[in-house]
Amino acid sequence: MEPTLMVVGLNYRTAPMAVREHFWIAENRRYEALVQLSRAEGIEEAIVMATCNRTEFWLWANEVTLAENSVMRLLGAEYGLKLCEWKHFYRLLDEAALLHIFRAASSLDSMVVGEPQVVAQVQEAWTQAQKVGTTGRSLDAVLEKALTVSKRVHSETAIGGAAVSIPYAAVELARQNLGTLENKKVILLGAGKTSEILAGGLLNDGANSIRVSITVINRTLKHAAELAAKIGGVAVPFEERRQPMAEADIIFSSTSSPHTIVSREEVESLVRERTTHDGGRGQKDHPLVIVDLAMPRDIDSEVNHVKGVFLYDLDDLENVDDHHRDDQRRAAAAEAQKILLAEAQGFRRKLMAERVVPTIVALRLRLDEICRQELDAFRQENGPFSKDQDEMLNAIMSRMTQKIASSLARELREFPEKVAQEQMTSALRRLFHLQTAEPALAGGKPA
Repeated sequence: MEPTLMVVGLNYRTAPMAVREHFWIAENRRYEALVQLSRAEGIEEAIVMATCNRTEFWLWANEVTLAENSVMRLLGAEYGLKLCEWKHFYRLLDEAALLHIFRAASSLDSMVVGEPQVVAQVQEAWTQAQKVGTTGRSLDAVLEKALTVSKRVHSETAIGGAAVSIPYAAVELARQNLGTLENKKVILLGAGKTSEILAGGLLNDGANSIRVSITVINRTLKHAAELAAKIGGVAVPFEERRQPMAEADIIFSSTSSPHTIVSREEVESLVRERTTHDGGRGQKDHPLVIVDLAMPRDIDSEVNHVKGVFLYDLDDLENVDDHHRDDQRRAAAAEAQKILLAEAQGFRRKLMAERVVPTIVALRLRLDEICRQELDAFRQENGPFSKDQDEMLNAIMSRMTQKIASSLARELREFPEKVAQEQMTSALRRLFHLQTAEPALAGGKPA
């Protein structure tokens, strides 16, 4: 069977947060996943794309059923995949897989369309796979083209200008709940890139350290202090989080912890303390908004049942109400989609042309061989010929083979559909007894 591009995975459209969280592959486990996939049946090349929106395997498969089964075995062994959970996963092949990767790299398939962090995430996934040695000319060609298409989308449409990030959506969600962020006390739980972007969203809203008090809490105090210094906030070690969290209006959580770090019991205790300190005003007058941006989640989902607390996770950010930007994004996304379709079609034509190159080369050699055999037989029956006559016969033979090969090559390259092209290629191989290597996308793996 001919090798093909393949995507197996799930995302925020096909799986709820709990399912995405369960099958999310942490950064420190992606190396082993890549190694296992590269050794698995049906798979020649592999990239693991794992973000808060998706867990996907971008594959170059030499047998799609075996490749799919290999992914299922990996997920079953490492994450306890059950057959009933497989309904959340999708399998895309060839053209559909190519367009999906283009959409993902261009941030058109993101929860927040135009999200600027996506390009870096795609590049990081590709770089990691290259370091592990699980990509070759096939996936390298696809990813190189995908990033080129992404660059064109962001330069030729307003998708970049209309873009917002998931952290921005989190800030907007908090604002919609509280009415304003002015004079609010904000906790950033975690001191990574997401927290830095969150702080930027707060400060760029026109707020400052006087109107918005920002406290950074992190297990590594040094990292918290570094971020706090950048944003004019205060750093607090994780062990001393209780008081600032009890006084906070908003908590944004985005740590890299592999398990929850804030329990329902802790939040209930904080709420009781808040009520006491507020002079008995009650939670209604002093609500606590918690936005959990971590994958897996930092905050116990049971916190959502605590009175006076509004807990949101990544799934809640998809529908953040921002009509002006939504209109911009929809218009930009429509323009970007046209670019993607044209680029995918052009790239596919190029790939289809490259698929038949081995057959065309073999056909030309076979035609030359047939003509030489016939010319040798003609010389024996009707020769000898002079040097000029021999050169004339050779020239006629060469023109005949070139015309036949060129005509057949043009027909092969111009087939609009892959199946028809494969049928024609297979027929030529049988008719002329051609021995060629398996065709491969963008060159494929060397034999």
